[in-house]
Amino acid sequence: MKPFFVRDIAIDPPLILSPMAGVTDYVFRRLIKRRGGVGLVVSEFISVEGLTRGNPKSKRQMRFDEEERPFAVQIFGGRPERMAMGAEMAEEVGADILDVNCGCPAPKVVKNGGGSGLLREPDRLEDILRAIKRAISIPLTLKLRTGYSDSSINVVDVAKMAEQCGVEHIQVHGRTREQGYKGLANWDLIRQVKEAVSIPVSGNGDITSIDYGMEKWRESGVNGILIGRGAMQNPWIFRQFEDVLAGRDPYQPDLAEKKAVLLEFFEMCLGEMPEIVALGKMKQLAGQFTKGLPGGAVFRQTLYHSHSEQEILDNIEAYFTGLNGDRVRSEESSADTDLEFASCESASTVAAAI
Repeated sequence: MKPFFVRDIAIDPPLILSPMAGVTDYVFRRLIKRRGGVGLVVSEFISVEGLTRGNPKSKRQMRFDEEERPFAVQIFGGRPERMAMGAEMAEEVGADILDVNCGCPAPKVVKNGGGSGLLREPDRLEDILRAIKRAISIPLTLKLRTGYSDSSINVVDVAKMAEQCGVEHIQVHGRTREQGYKGLANWDLIRQVKEAVSIPVSGNGDITSIDYGMEKWRESGVNGILIGRGAMQNPWIFRQFEDVLAGRDPYQPDLAEKKAVLLEFFEMCLGEMPEIVALGKMKQLAGQFTKGLPGGAVFRQTLYHSHSEQEILDNIEAYFTGLNGDRVRSEESSADTDLEFASCESASTVAAAI
């Protein structure tokens, strides 16, 4: 798969860290970016009502580091004039791209006319996109779902309208607002969007493995893919995709590197936020990161009941020490089996010679 461009910004490799509320903050984005293979990172979705009223949290959410570039700020809201003001603020802080959220299914967002609620009001969405386009000079992109409900699938029509408004990249999450995060994403609808517009289209939904991701990528013909939860479970997933795209075997981190990533994340959290918040962030990441690892469920329980920095560190140390012990015992057992097999084979050879 080739890199694609959002105006003059290369998305190379064509892999995007999908924005996730409460997850893709300043710390998590840098953690993932440092593992390699990410072509674009996006902020958490940011309320323009908060931004334009000077809310400190909203302003903090726009913070980014040079190592994150290209970097997109994603905003949400239902009022064209406020969305335009928020977009201007994102450009002023140095964002490379302004992304509009038309996909969040949260009731409080939808109730106020933002997120996927805009899919019910395409005329209002058009007003918002045109207002933003007049206000900024950086590229405008759009993240949307396939429709508000199964009975109102309108993603293709909305995508065509967005292209006419000057949107330069469309990202489609293959579920309706009604679905939330249940069921499987509909990649056929994503393919239909790709075929309907001439601007780059990226797909999103259920990409937690390389094989599934490559299959959906080929079937839909999209320019790029977004990965969200898959990055929480496997921070190396972008590097692995990049390896496969380049014809290499996907990178496989060892236990020492997995432990180091957890410690790195925790250290960054402690440096950026109060300890109680850092503990919550650590539990959130570890809950996803240890899925599928031996003893992961027990480790998560001990971590959830940790109430201090030292408890977290002690539990991580104990868990990975145990994993290393299991690995060594497994290797020794395998070596004994190989030795026994070799001895039997030698004995058989000698017996045959006699």
